[in-house]
Amino acid sequence: MSAKVKLHTSEGDIVIALYDETPQHRDNFLKLVKEGFYNGTLFHRVIKDFMIQGGDPDSIGAPAGKMLGTGGPGYDIPAEILYPQFFHKRGALSAARLGDDMNPERASSGSQFYIVWGQKYNSGQLRQMEKQMQMQQEQSVFDGLVAKHRAEIIQLRKNRDHAALQELQDQLNAETHALCQEMPAPRFTPEQIEAYTTIGGTPHLDGQYTVFGEVLEGLDIVERIQKCETSRGDRPKKDISITAEVIE
Repeated sequence: MSAKVKLHTSEGDIVIALYDETPQHRDNFLKLVKEGFYNGTLFHRVIKDFMIQGGDPDSIGAPAGKMLGTGGPGYDIPAEILYPQFFHKRGALSAARLGDDMNPERASSGSQFYIVWGQKYNSGQLRQMEKQMQMQQEQSVFDGLVAKHRAEIIQLRKNRDHAALQELQDQLNAETHALCQEMPAPRFTPEQIEAYTTIGGTPHLDGQYTVFGEVLEGLDIVERIQKCETSRGDRPKKDISITAEVIE
Protein backbone atom coordinates (compact mmCIF):
# COMPACT_ATOMS: atom_id res chain seq x y z
CA MET A 1 0.00 0.00 0.00
CA SER A 2 1.40 3.37 -0.95
CA ALA A 3 -1.11 6.13 -1.62
CA LYS A 4 -3.37 7.37 1.14
CA VAL A 5 -6.49 9.47 0.93
CA LYS A 6 -8.26 11.33 3.71
CA LEU A 7 -12.02 11.67 3.50
CA HIS A 8 -13.15 14.66 5.51
CA THR A 9 -16.78 13.95 6.32
CA SER A 10 -19.30 15.93 8.32
CA GLU A 11 -19.04 13.13 10.92
CA GLY A 12 -15.23 13.08 11.10
CA ASP A 13 -12.17 12.02 9.09
CA ILE A 14 -11.49 8.62 7.50
CA VAL A 15 -8.00 7.74 6.25
CA ILE A 16 -7.86 5.13 3.48
CA ALA A 17 -4.88 3.26 2.04
CA LEU A 18 -5.11 2.17 -1.60
CA TYR A 19 -3.70 -1.17 -2.76
CA ASP A 20 -0.92 -1.12 -5.36
CA GLU A 21 -2.13 -4.55 -6.52
CA THR A 22 -5.28 -2.93 -8.00
CA PRO A 23 -3.54 -0.18 -10.01
CA GLN A 24 -6.45 0.86 -12.26
CA HIS A 25 -8.73 1.45 -9.30
CA ARG A 26 -5.94 3.11 -7.30
CA ASP A 27 -4.97 5.49 -10.09
CA ASN A 28 -8.55 6.37 -10.96
CA PHE A 29 -9.46 7.09 -7.33
CA LEU A 30 -6.38 9.29 -6.93
CA LYS A 31 -7.17 11.14 -10.18
CA LEU A 32 -10.72 11.89 -9.07
CA VAL A 33 -9.59 13.00 -5.61
CA LYS A 34 -6.97 15.37 -7.09
CA GLU A 35 -9.56 16.80 -9.49
CA GLY A 36 -11.91 17.53 -6.57
CA PHE A 37 -14.52 15.17 -8.03
CA TYR A 38 -15.65 13.93 -4.62
CA ASN A 39 -15.81 17.32 -2.93
CA GLY A 40 -19.38 18.05 -1.92
CA THR A 41 -20.65 14.53 -2.63
CA LEU A 42 -22.58 12.61 0.01
CA PHE A 43 -22.62 9.19 1.53
CA HIS A 44 -25.89 8.67 -0.33
CA ARG A 45 -26.60 5.03 0.61
CA VAL A 46 -26.13 3.73 4.13
CA ILE A 47 -27.28 0.36 5.46
CA LYS A 48 -26.75 -0.45 9.14
CA ASP A 49 -24.53 -3.46 9.83
CA PHE A 50 -23.63 -3.59 6.13
CA MET A 51 -21.83 -0.66 4.48
CA ILE A 52 -21.71 3.06 3.62
CA GLN A 53 -21.64 4.12 -0.06
CA GLY A 54 -20.57 7.36 -1.73
CA GLY A 55 -19.10 8.81 -4.90
CA ASP A 56 -22.23 9.78 -6.85
CA PRO A 57 -21.67 13.25 -8.38
CA ASP A 58 -25.44 13.68 -8.61
CA SER A 59 -25.49 13.86 -4.81
CA ILE A 60 -23.81 17.29 -4.80
CA GLY A 61 -26.46 19.71 -3.62
CA ALA A 62 -29.16 17.05 -4.04
CA PRO A 63 -32.48 18.11 -2.51
CA ALA A 64 -34.06 15.95 0.18
CA GLY A 65 -35.91 12.98 -1.26
CA LYS A 66 -33.96 12.86 -4.52
CA MET A 67 -33.11 9.28 -5.47
CA LEU A 68 -29.36 8.85 -5.88
CA GLY A 69 -26.95 6.13 -6.94
CA THR A 70 -26.82 6.23 -10.73
CA GLY A 71 -24.28 9.01 -11.27
CA GLY A 72 -20.65 8.65 -12.27
CA PRO A 73 -17.87 10.09 -14.42
CA GLY A 74 -19.16 8.46 -17.61
CA TYR A 75 -16.93 5.37 -17.67
CA ASP A 76 -16.39 2.06 -15.89
CA ILE A 77 -13.19 0.40 -14.67
CA PRO A 78 -12.34 -3.22 -15.56
CA ALA A 79 -12.65 -5.53 -12.57
CA GLU A 80 -9.53 -6.17 -10.51
CA ILE A 81 -10.98 -8.80 -8.19
CA LEU A 82 -8.03 -10.35 -6.34
CA TYR A 83 -9.83 -12.89 -4.19
CA PRO A 84 -9.03 -14.29 -1.67
CA GLN A 85 -6.05 -11.94 -1.25
CA PHE A 86 -8.43 -9.03 -0.69
CA PHE A 87 -11.82 -9.62 0.86
CA HIS A 88 -14.69 -7.79 2.52
CA LYS A 89 -13.42 -7.44 6.07
CA ARG A 90 -14.67 -4.51 8.12
CA GLY A 91 -13.10 -1.33 6.76
CA ALA A 92 -12.51 -2.67 3.24
CA LEU A 93 -12.84 -0.10 0.44
CA SER A 94 -14.63 -1.59 -2.56
CA ALA A 95 -15.97 -0.40 -5.89
CA ALA A 96 -19.71 -0.33 -6.46
CA ARG A 97 -21.03 -1.70 -9.76
CA LEU A 98 -24.09 -2.74 -11.69
CA GLY A 99 -25.43 -6.26 -11.11
CA ASP A 100 -24.30 -9.37 -12.97
CA ASP A 101 -27.37 -9.41 -15.22
CA MET A 102 -26.37 -6.08 -16.79
CA ASN A 103 -22.65 -6.34 -16.07
CA PRO A 104 -21.38 -9.93 -16.37
CA GLU A 105 -17.76 -8.73 -16.50
CA ARG A 106 -18.27 -7.11 -13.06
CA ALA A 107 -16.74 -3.83 -14.20
CA SER A 108 -16.66 -1.21 -11.46
CA SER A 109 -18.38 2.16 -11.34
CA GLY A 110 -15.98 4.91 -12.36
CA SER A 111 -16.46 6.75 -9.07
CA GLN A 112 -18.86 5.08 -6.64
CA PHE A 113 -17.36 3.17 -3.74
CA TYR A 114 -18.42 1.64 -0.46
CA ILE A 115 -16.75 1.02 2.88
CA VAL A 116 -17.65 -2.26 4.56
CA TRP A 117 -19.02 -2.47 8.09
CA GLY A 118 -20.84 -5.81 8.21
CA GLN A 119 -21.04 -7.98 11.30
CA LYS A 120 -19.13 -10.67 13.17
CA TYR A 121 -19.76 -14.36 12.48
CA ASN A 122 -19.06 -17.51 14.44
CA SER A 123 -17.35 -20.57 12.93
CA GLY A 124 -20.66 -22.41 12.49
CA GLN A 125 -22.12 -19.56 10.45
CA LEU A 126 -19.03 -19.49 8.24
CA ARG A 127 -19.25 -23.25 7.66
CA GLN A 128 -22.87 -22.80 6.60
CA MET A 129 -21.78 -20.05 4.19
CA GLU A 130 -19.20 -22.40 2.70
CA LYS A 131 -21.98 -24.90 2.00
CA GLN A 132 -23.98 -22.18 0.30
CA MET A 133 -20.92 -21.18 -1.73
CA GLN A 134 -20.55 -24.80 -2.84
CA MET A 135 -24.21 -24.90 -3.93
CA GLN A 136 -23.74 -21.64 -5.83
CA GLN A 137 -20.68 -23.08 -7.55
CA GLU A 138 -22.66 -26.15 -8.63
CA GLN A 139 -25.55 -24.00 -9.85
CA SER A 140 -23.19 -21.81 -11.85
CA VAL A 141 -21.60 -24.85 -13.53
CA PHE A 142 -25.02 -26.37 -14.26
CA ASP A 143 -26.30 -23.07 -15.73
CA GLY A 144 -23.27 -22.93 -18.01
CA LEU A 145 -23.95 -26.43 -19.31
CA VAL A 146 -27.64 -25.63 -19.85
CA ALA A 147 -26.64 -22.57 -21.90
CA LYS A 148 -24.53 -24.78 -24.19
CA HIS A 149 -27.54 -27.08 -24.77
CA ARG A 150 -30.09 -24.28 -25.10
CA ALA A 151 -31.10 -24.99 -28.70
CA GLU A 152 -31.49 -28.70 -27.98
CA ILE A 153 -33.60 -28.00 -24.89
CA ILE A 154 -35.88 -25.63 -26.80
CA GLN A 155 -36.41 -28.22 -29.52
CA LEU A 156 -37.19 -30.99 -27.02
CA ARG A 157 -39.70 -28.74 -25.29
CA LYS A 158 -41.36 -27.95 -28.63
CA ASN A 159 -41.60 -31.67 -29.29
CA ARG A 160 -42.88 -32.24 -25.73
CA ASP A 161 -40.31 -35.02 -25.43
CA HIS A 162 -40.34 -35.25 -21.64
CA ALA A 163 -38.36 -38.47 -21.54
CA ALA A 164 -35.49 -36.95 -23.54
CA LEU A 165 -35.60 -33.78 -21.42
CA GLN A 166 -35.28 -35.85 -18.25
CA GLU A 167 -32.43 -37.85 -19.77
CA LEU A 168 -30.61 -34.64 -20.71
CA GLN A 169 -31.14 -33.19 -17.24
CA ASP A 170 -29.69 -36.33 -15.65
CA GLN A 171 -26.73 -36.10 -18.02
CA LEU A 172 -26.09 -32.43 -17.16
CA ASN A 173 -26.40 -33.15 -13.44
CA ALA A 174 -23.78 -35.89 -13.77
CA GLU A 175 -21.47 -33.59 -15.76
CA THR A 176 -21.93 -30.85 -13.16
CA HIS A 177 -20.98 -33.22 -10.36
CA ALA A 178 -17.90 -34.43 -12.25
CA LEU A 179 -16.73 -30.89 -13.06
CA CYS A 180 -17.24 -29.68 -9.50
CA GLN A 181 -15.22 -32.64 -8.20
CA GLU A 182 -12.27 -31.34 -10.22
CA MET A 183 -12.63 -27.80 -8.80
CA PRO A 184 -11.30 -26.67 -5.44
CA ALA A 185 -14.19 -26.56 -2.97
CA PRO A 186 -15.07 -23.01 -1.88
CA ARG A 187 -13.43 -22.40 1.48
CA PHE A 188 -12.64 -19.37 3.60
CA THR A 189 -8.93 -18.82 4.14
CA PRO A 190 -7.50 -18.66 7.68
CA GLU A 191 -7.14 -14.89 7.19
CA GLN A 192 -10.83 -14.56 6.31
CA ILE A 193 -11.93 -16.71 9.23
CA GLU A 194 -9.79 -14.65 11.60
CA ALA A 195 -11.20 -11.37 10.28
CA TYR A 196 -14.85 -12.39 10.07
CA THR A 197 -14.90 -13.89 13.57
CA THR A 198 -13.01 -11.05 15.27
CA ILE A 199 -13.61 -7.72 13.48
CA GLY A 200 -16.47 -8.63 11.12
CA GLY A 201 -17.32 -7.92 7.50
CA THR A 202 -19.57 -9.00 4.63
CA PRO A 203 -18.30 -12.40 3.39
CA HIS A 204 -21.21 -12.90 0.97
CA LEU A 205 -19.71 -10.14 -1.23
CA ASP A 206 -16.31 -11.83 -1.56
CA GLY A 207 -15.16 -12.45 -5.10
CA GLN A 208 -18.01 -10.38 -6.51
CA TYR A 209 -16.65 -6.82 -6.25
CA THR A 210 -13.21 -5.23 -6.52
CA VAL A 211 -11.68 -4.50 -3.11
CA PHE A 212 -9.01 -1.84 -3.68
CA GLY A 213 -8.13 -0.40 -0.28
CA GLU A 214 -8.89 -0.32 3.42
CA VAL A 215 -9.51 2.09 6.26
CA LEU A 216 -6.39 2.87 8.31
CA GLU A 217 -7.94 5.44 10.64
CA GLY A 218 -11.51 6.42 11.34
CA LEU A 219 -13.38 3.11 11.68
CA ASP A 220 -15.24 4.79 14.53
CA ILE A 221 -16.48 7.35 11.99
CA VAL A 222 -17.61 4.56 9.65
CA GLU A 223 -19.44 3.00 12.59
CA ARG A 224 -21.17 6.27 13.37
CA ILE A 225 -22.23 6.81 9.76
CA GLN A 226 -23.61 3.28 9.32
CA LYS A 227 -25.83 3.84 12.36
CA CYS A 228 -27.41 7.03 11.03
CA GLU A 229 -31.13 7.35 10.38
CA THR A 230 -32.09 6.83 6.76
CA SER A 231 -35.10 7.44 4.55
CA ARG A 232 -36.23 6.17 1.15
CA GLY A 233 -33.43 4.64 -0.91
CA ASP A 234 -31.27 4.18 2.23
CA ARG A 235 -30.26 7.84 2.02
CA PRO A 236 -29.29 9.40 5.37
CA LYS A 237 -31.93 11.81 6.63
CA LYS A 238 -29.14 14.23 7.55
CA ASP A 239 -26.67 14.79 4.69
CA ILE A 240 -23.18 13.38 5.34
CA SER A 241 -20.85 15.26 3.02
CA ILE A 242 -17.39 14.36 1.76
CA THR A 243 -14.26 16.31 0.87
CA ALA A 244 -11.25 14.23 -0.19
CA GLU A 245 -7.52 14.87 -0.36
CA VAL A 246 -4.43 12.81 -1.14
CA ILE A 247 -2.16 12.83 1.90
CA GLU A 248 0.64 10.47 0.77
